[in-house]
Amino acid sequence: MSSPAGPPVAATGEHVRTHHGDRVEDPYEWLRDPQDPSVLAHLEAENAWTAERTAHLEPVREAIFTEIRSRTRETDLTVPVPAGPWWYYTRTREGQQYPTYCRAPLHDRAAVPELDPERPLPGESVLLDANAAADGSEFFALGAYEISPDHGRLAWSADVTGDERFDLRVVDLGTGEVLDDSVRGVGYGAVFSRDGRHLLYVRVDEAWRPFEVWCHEIGADVASDVLVHREEDERFWLGIDRSRDDRWIILGLGSRTTSEVHLLDADDPTGPLRCVSPREPGVEYDVEPAGDHLLVVHNARQREWDLAWAPLEATSREQWQPLLDAGEGERFLGVDAYDDVAVLTLRRGGVPSARLLPRVTRSGTPSPQDYGPAREVVVGDDPMATVSVLGAADPDTDRLRVSHESWVSPRAIYDLVLGMDVSSDGAATDELVLLRRHPVENVDLDDYEQRREWVTARDGTQVPVSLITRRGTVPDGTSPGLIYGYGSYEISMDPYFSVARLSLLDRGVVYAVAHVRGGGEMGRGWYEDGRLLDKPHTFTDFVDCAAWLHESGWVAPDRLAAEGGSAGGLLMGAVTNLAPDRFRAVLAEVPFVDTLTTILRPELPLTVGEWDEWGNPLADPEVYQVMRGYSPYENVAARQYPAILATTSLHDTRVSFTEPAKWVARLRGTVTNDPLARPVLLRTEMSAGHGGRSGRYDAWRETAADWSFVLDQIGATEPLPRG
Repeated sequence: MSSPAGPPVAATGEHVRTHHGDRVEDPYEWLRDPQDPSVLAHLEAENAWTAERTAHLEPVREAIFTEIRSRTRETDLTVPVPAGPWWYYTRTREGQQYPTYCRAPLHDRAAVPELDPERPLPGESVLLDANAAADGSEFFALGAYEISPDHGRLAWSADVTGDERFDLRVVDLGTGEVLDDSVRGVGYGAVFSRDGRHLLYVRVDEAWRPFEVWCHEIGADVASDVLVHREEDERFWLGIDRSRDDRWIILGLGSRTTSEVHLLDADDPTGPLRCVSPREPGVEYDVEPAGDHLLVVHNARQREWDLAWAPLEATSREQWQPLLDAGEGERFLGVDAYDDVAVLTLRRGGVPSARLLPRVTRSGTPSPQDYGPAREVVVGDDPMATVSVLGAADPDTDRLRVSHESWVSPRAIYDLVLGMDVSSDGAATDELVLLRRHPVENVDLDDYEQRREWVTARDGTQVPVSLITRRGTVPDGTSPGLIYGYGSYEISMDPYFSVARLSLLDRGVVYAVAHVRGGGEMGRGWYEDGRLLDKPHTFTDFVDCAAWLHESGWVAPDRLAAEGGSAGGLLMGAVTNLAPDRFRAVLAEVPFVDTLTTILRPELPLTVGEWDEWGNPLADPEVYQVMRGYSPYENVAARQYPAILATTSLHDTRVSFTEPAKWVARLRGTVTNDPLARPVLLRTEMSAGHGGRSGRYDAWRETAADWSFVLDQIGATEPLPRG
């Protein structure tokens, strides 16, 4: 292929959108049909230009890939999880893209097997080799991996294109025989009936919304499948799960602001559903069956949620009784129930934590008084660490799995051995037993440090920012920096360890995470102050955090890059329009940048359900005007912008490739950048999904390509000397 002479120039067409008296010309709307040869030719031309403009970065890409690989224990296994008579775990092997799912006989839950990556456990069997399953496919992702209650069958589903449609397969774990592969083109998840003879699965509608649950008799003709539930309200999605004791199949239905839960007897998978509490606008709740009663986390009383007790047969919110209320600065997230304890997950002080509620009595009639005082799960004293209770598979457990990690500490897995001799005052001694700290090779982790700072936004709000640096970095105004943000759907950017991030830190990059409004870091109120008509707070918070990095001296004014993906890609597009001088480069991954066009079109995938997040600009002129003011594609200006790399996938169903393709075309035709010094680039993966490429080595190369572009722009391609 000959080298492109210059950046592709997208053709223009006549397309006009008119709403609420606002007439908008959209000359690049033709870039929508993934089957159109002219569209595909344009995407291939963009890929060729991106390859041309980044060819000089091949040594940097290869160096970063090599660093990630050298720090990763490629042949490894996870800590086995006890479930019934088995240990379940996964293995990875050097050179293989995907894990292998295994199990081995269990004799004592307290005796976790020795973790030897090179040797099989006694009696080990392979349940699913994802490498073999993916053979011949450029993309592979699991949508379901479900073991039957008697541990005799496995149901798994796979997507081999990236469009999040999955084909199901049921395997006999004793013989390896494929019992059924007739259910195809379904959504995420699958649940066995209690006897393992039936499988419940989810179908999606033409807008890719999960809206139906079907029951399939394994081995029978799929034409005889029974419809269990259909959700007609286009704002609501559904999902399925099963209770820990296998007695109930749980159907969860939810919009962005309202939820409803139904229980189905797992012994009668085509029987009647029982609604725990009919949907009420603005009321959200989750249900956890707990043997002889239900536990419910909900927002019926206050926006940061509470924990309630309910009788097993509950059919109304009036039957809920208070069990534990969220305190100041807390946000309750969910609850898991075991025979002797309930585990509440929550956010406190901006980070996840967990709380145990022991069941101290078992009266003849179950009641909330069966639970004693709550006690905290404490792992270390790092205020910036993420503590997660991974739980246990079986309800009769005396120990729970707990993980602990931070921005600079790899994940550690513990057994939390419960102090079961608990009096009514809650006195108990729980014991933490370290099972494994995730290995990171060829690096001294003491070389890195983290801190939490608070930035005063323009309206006076205090916005938390996490900073991760090489130890000894000082705010002298010279360092390169990368600031990451998301800020939507109440999703939180919690502390997590990344091997790949070390390659940035070793090049002197100050890595910042701006916990902007619209996320969930500081509770439900934090989310509500960054959605609907208040969505612009997300963007101004991010710009103010970027300004603080400059003003505080942590990052040189001309060496700051920004990164965000999906709704975080919207953030990238919005702040690039709002404050282009703040950033030297922008990495926008699968960016939601043609926001208003998408939300105005209810026939497009996922749009109707998004109205609760962004507002409905079709019906509300004020929502239209607010979105018109921040939608990135609508607001590109004729001025100098940062260098931009937008990435997308041809088969992405969540954010269409159309959005970044149109955005890049308009940017390139409008901004005043030198196309060589500050390029605007688009890379489209032709066999991938919303999360990019699926194999771990492919994903590492994708990361290396993205970061080499950023490092080149901020002048940080070479590692700093040690010492």
